[in-house]
Amino acid sequence: MVAFAFAPFRALVYCGATTELRVRYLYTFAMYLAMPLIVLRLLLRGVRSPPYHRRWSERFGFFDAPGFNGSLWVHAVSVGEVNAAEPLIKALRKDYPNAPLVISTVTPTGMARVHQLFGDAVFHVYLPYDLPFAVNRFLQRIRPQLALIVETEIWPNLYHACHKRGVPMMIVNARLSDRSLRGYRFLRGTVRSALRCVQVIAAQSVADAARYRLLGAEPQQIVVSGNMKFDMRIPPDAAAAGASMRRQWGCERPVWMAASTHEGEELAVLDAHLQVLKQFPDALLLIAPRHPERFKLVEHAVHTLGFSMATHSADGLPAASHQVFLIDAMGLLMPFYAAADLAFVGGSLVPIGGHNVLEPAALARPVLVGPHTFNFAEITLTLIREGGAECVDSSDQLGADVLRLLLDDEKRAQMGRVAHQVFDRERGAVRRVTQMVDALLQE
Repeated sequence: MVAFAFAPFRALVYCGATTELRVRYLYTFAMYLAMPLIVLRLLLRGVRSPPYHRRWSERFGFFDAPGFNGSLWVHAVSVGEVNAAEPLIKALRKDYPNAPLVISTVTPTGMARVHQLFGDAVFHVYLPYDLPFAVNRFLQRIRPQLALIVETEIWPNLYHACHKRGVPMMIVNARLSDRSLRGYRFLRGTVRSALRCVQVIAAQSVADAARYRLLGAEPQQIVVSGNMKFDMRIPPDAAAAGASMRRQWGCERPVWMAASTHEGEELAVLDAHLQVLKQFPDALLLIAPRHPERFKLVEHAVHTLGFSMATHSADGLPAASHQVFLIDAMGLLMPFYAAADLAFVGGSLVPIGGHNVLEPAALARPVLVGPHTFNFAEITLTLIREGGAECVDSSDQLGADVLRLLLDDEKRAQMGRVAHQVFDRERGAVRRVTQMVDALLQE
């Protein structure tokens, strides 16, 4: 396989290929050299997730062809991107009922979210690694008439293969943090060449558009369409379900939520809850770790610290006697946000980049975040600037900030109103993106 990869690279060196093309072949050669580590990682991941192990061949383009011709292909790497793409996918199903829909992800949690949202109405497949043979086999099987890449997934061989086949591409809900921009600097020429294969880059914000320009996109490719996450569907029964749960737990007891937490955050959250309990002995913490493989670890930590706890998998809902409730299931956050007095959104006390602050904002809940929010920088800064969210400076400060807000009903209500106003004002990105999709398909 290494020899197979080296042959075209060697030919390029001696045949006067352009610098960008040489770099892309060098990149491909490096991908082939990394294959043993890639396979080892797949095997290790398969131990943690047996269903993923059974499907790892899809990462090399091996899967049964669904018999499609002219499919609409949406790539959303994981849960957050799938959630962001949900309103767009539903709009595509409505506008193009006869076009097969293919959704690709990279993570098992992304796959699970696709099945939860759409069931068998779409065809799910794992995105292949950016190797020419895998990419070509993948495209031969799904036969797309349009490729929609959600947020920030730039794969040079994939993009060039789509361009060679005449498949128009859009990067939708496109975002590019300063951190990602720096990460691409070693492949700047290759990435610039890949971006020239894209017809439209629908950026979330002016800042994202500027960073794509710095990465090498042409001005005429870029449109600022807004953030599709604002067009997320609010379950019509979320507020009612939250109110029902509050009646069961006790309407007067303080309830706060820590959502999408990561390693390094749960202990800070539990320590904060100990501070809250000193002031409010009947307070309840709802905690939802980001990744399913960490559910048991968090449950063990809660038990070890001596909290009275319940879990969704074992108990369904907490009782009045419980101090902590572990939400050990995916896709259930909205009713619990509705049942909480305030929400801390994780991935932000540690340098993960933060997660979706719009879900609590959509339900008029005040939001707390840590200092690391570069994945949702524009949204988070808007919420903070307008008063719908606050930034917690450090893990040690979380308990004091939660307690301060739980003690101030008027402040929480004001923050919740502002958060919902921001959420409502920014909607409309999906409509703008679907208009661009229509234009591309008509061409």
